[in-house]
Amino acid sequence: MKKAFVLGSCLLALALGFGASTAHADETCNSPFISALIRGQEQYLHVWTLGEVGVGDEADKLVTINVDSKSPAYGKVINSLSVGGRGEAHHMGLTDDRRYLWAGRLDDNKIFIFDLIDPAKPKLIKTITDFAAKTGYVGPHTFYAIPGRMLIQALSNAKSHDGVTAMVTYSNDGNYVATTKMPITNGGDGYGYDIGINPAKNALLTSSFTGWTNYMMDLGTLVKDSAAMKNFGKTMVMWDLKAMQPKKIFEVPGAPLEIRWSLKPQDNWAITATALTSKLWLVRQNDKSEWEAKDVATIGDPAKVPLPVDISIAADAKSLWVNTFMDGTTRLFDLTDPTAPKEIYSKKIGSQVNMVSQSYDGKRVYFTTSLLANWDKKGNDNEQFLKAYDWDGKELVHRFTVDFRELKLGRAHHMKFSGKTDAAALK
Repeated sequence: MKKAFVLGSCLLALALGFGASTAHADETCNSPFISALIRGQEQYLHVWTLGEVGVGDEADKLVTINVDSKSPAYGKVINSLSVGGRGEAHHMGLTDDRRYLWAGRLDDNKIFIFDLIDPAKPKLIKTITDFAAKTGYVGPHTFYAIPGRMLIQALSNAKSHDGVTAMVTYSNDGNYVATTKMPITNGGDGYGYDIGINPAKNALLTSSFTGWTNYMMDLGTLVKDSAAMKNFGKTMVMWDLKAMQPKKIFEVPGAPLEIRWSLKPQDNWAITATALTSKLWLVRQNDKSEWEAKDVATIGDPAKVPLPVDISIAADAKSLWVNTFMDGTTRLFDLTDPTAPKEIYSKKIGSQVNMVSQSYDGKRVYFTTSLLANWDKKGNDNEQFLKAYDWDGKELVHRFTVDFRELKLGRAHHMKFSGKTDAAALK
C-alpha cells in the first residue's frame, strides 16, 4: 500500500480542487482526499450487509451489484463475500487512493479491509480484531480518508458503553496511529457520529449520536425508556483539521447525524439532519468568518417521529435528498438558499428506508433499507432491498430492485460505488 502523506502539505492542493465540477460518478459524501475518481457511470455498487438469523448463511457480507446500464448483468448481484458472524455491519469508506474499502461492525468492533483491484470481485485482505483493546473505544462507524490515513469515528467506549467516544487514526495498511478524544469541556458532550472535511477552510466537522447501550437495544424498548432517551448526542464540533483540535462546539439538539458539505468551491457551509427532532441544521461561517449553527428547516411532521436518517447533497449544492426511516419516504429539499431549505418532492420507497446514494451528476439515486438490526421493523414491514432509480429532475423513475430477503442475503445497509477511474491509483 502507498506510504502516508503529510496532511498539512496536501491541504492547499486539495483546497483548490475541492468542489471541482468534473464529470464523474462518485458519491457526493466521499472524502475530498480521494484522488481517483470514477469517470462516466459507476459500474458496481457495494452493499455492506447485515447477516440475519434464518436467512442464507446468516453472516455479514459485502454484496456487489452490477449497476452499469449497458451491461447484460445490470441490476444483478454478481458477488457476495461473507466475512463470518454477525457483528452489526454498518458503514464503509474508501482509502484516499481508492484501492481499499474499509468496513466496520458496531457490536464486535471488527474492521474488514477489502482490496478493490478487481471491483467486481472484492478480496478481503485484512481483519482488524483489536480495535477496542488497542483504543479503548467501540463502534467503529465512519471511515473517512485523509492522506495516507483512515480516520475512524467510534460511537462509544469500552468502559461504560455510553456515547463518550473518540476519533481513531489508522494507516492505510491497517496500523494504529493515534486517538483523538471528543471534547467533554466547554459544552462538549463527548459524543461522536459522522465526519465531514472542507480542506479549503481547514475545517473538520463532527456530529453525535448515542452509545452502544442504546444502539444495540430494541428500538421499541428504547423509545419507552425515558432515561435511555436522554443519552443521545446534542452537539457538533468544528475542529482545526491540521492541529486536530476542537475550535468551537455547537448546541444541536436531537442527535445530528450525517454531515454534507457544499461542494461548490466558494461555499463555506455544511448541512445535517437531526434524528430525534426532525430538523435540518446549517453550519456556516457568518459575515465575521465565525462558525455558527442554525436550525433552518423541518422534515415531515416531527410529532409523528419520522426519524430522519441518511442524506445526500447534490454536487451543485442546490438540492438534498433526506430519508425518513419510519415512513419509508425520501424527500428532496431545494437548497438554493441554504438558510431556508424547502421540500419540493417526496416519494415512499418502502415500509422502511435508510441509506441514500446519488451519482455525482444527480441522475441516479440508490436506496437501501436497514438501519440497525434491533431497530429495523418487524414482520412483513422488515423489507430489505436495494432500489435503483433515475432522477429526471421531476420524478424518481424506478430501474430495478434487488430483494435481499428473497435472495437470502440479509439486511442491506451502506453503499459505495466503484468503476473505471481517471487515475492509476489501483495499479
